Amino acid sequence: MNPNWLVTAFFFALLALILYTAFLILSPFLTAIIWAAILAILVHPFYAWLLRRFRGRASLAAIVVVVLITLLVIAPGFEIAWFLSDDAAALVKSVRALLDDDGKQEWLAQPWVQKLLGWWNMVSFQLIDFKIDWKEVLVQGVQVSSGFLVGQVKGIAQNVLMFTVNFVVVLFTLFFMLRDGADFLRKIQHLLPMDREHQQRLLKNIVDAVLAVVQGSLVVAMVQGLLAGLAYWVVGVPFSVLWGVITGFFALLPIGGSAIVSVPASIYLFLHGETLRGVGLLVWCLGVVGMVDNILKPLLIGNRLGLPVLFLFFGILGGLALFGALGIILGPALFALLRVLLDLYAEEYGKTEAGEESH
Repeated sequence: MNPNWLVTAFFFALLALILYTAFLILSPFLTAIIWAAILAILVHPFYAWLLRRFRGRASLAAIVVVVLITLLVIAPGFEIAWFLSDDAAALVKSVRALLDDDGKQEWLAQPWVQKLLGWWNMVSFQLIDFKIDWKEVLVQGVQVSSGFLVGQVKGIAQNVLMFTVNFVVVLFTLFFMLRDGADFLRKIQHLLPMDREHQQRLLKNIVDAVLAVVQGSLVVAMVQGLLAGLAYWVVGVPFSVLWGVITGFFALLPIGGSAIVSVPASIYLFLHGETLRGVGLLVWCLGVVGMVDNILKPLLIGNRLGLPVLFLFFGILGGLALFGALGIILGPALFALLRVLLDLYAEEYGKTEAGEESH
């Protein structure tokens, strides 16, 4: 047996084992690390500006960035929560009022409720031959739903705790990525079996992909939430600010998006006899708010990444299914990276194959 071959095999086997073990150690924190890397890409221009201002003191510049991000997340978060708490509290109060005796009588007096009750009685009469106790089914459904909601309270508390822990990990990781990121990238580049030009091109496209997806998605969601919230206020939907913010969050989803909130809002108006306002809201939200996504997202994301709209759609949808919330960014970014690698392959090996054919 060739001793050199044995040494090489042992080295790569040991390297693979250590890398796998390192992955297992880091796996609980991978989501936080990826978010920190995305944040580092987004804030790096500002960090570079601070670094010049502080005359190369990297630790000080990184600390300032981390402190500012903390303030930008926590302070507006409390402000938004306080602002929306009034609407949320009023909404809860309204729901409670509808559940007491006076509220029930008020609801029963509504014409559209009378229509629903008439339809319910007709359906129950038609299906009575199935010998199903619809009241018992309804009671069981309410019990299951209430039990689910009570169970979710604990889950929400745990999610808040996990969000806090992950946020701290993200900030801690971000500090070191900003301070030591340049040296780390240089070491990674030396390990890549590519010439320097291709390394720089690959890195630039990764950065451009992250910036395009984050900036484009946030801008589109904010515009859709603003337009929808304005429409809710104009047509008289209660708690329009709250529903506008919720619409903005749902606008980040590749399927359904803003329509998940705007369509039920239109149905609410229809049920209250506001047919003209319901039609107007539905046309506005589906025709204008919905088209904002179809127009701005290809311009802000697809064109910058050089991806067709179809690949952008499947990148966001598939990434969301595979990576969760991170997939909204990672899906299109990976497709953009694949496009760059295919371009590099075509440039290098395409020329080689063309040269061989000419000979």
